[in-house]
Amino acid sequence: MLRALLVVLLLILVMLQYRLWIAEGSLAELQRLETQMQDQLEVNRQLQARNAVLEREVLDLQSGNEGVEQRAREQLGLIREDEIFYQFPPEKAANGKPGSAPTAPVSDE
Repeated sequence: MLRALLVVLLLILVMLQYRLWIAEGSLAELQRLETQMQDQLEVNRQLQARNAVLEREVLDLQSGNEGVEQRAREQLGLIREDEIFYQFPPEKAANGKPGSAPTAPVSDE
């Protein structure tokens, strides 16, 4: 009788330990879900910031022609009828490669 009670108690203890460490709702699963939640919160924060930027752009475009004109100038390279467009070639460096300005010699004076 005492031995049967001991076996039953040990089985209950094993079942509770299994549920605590391995089964659904375990501590390991809780840790995994908390990590997943933190990752998702970071993604949500980034998306909210992006949405705020897009919302400002939409409001700018809806509020008048200034936003549309700025986008046309920056993204499409458009100019007005009464403007003159000047394009300068890139400056060549002392080594003959384009893209960086020539360097002047430095004196010790």
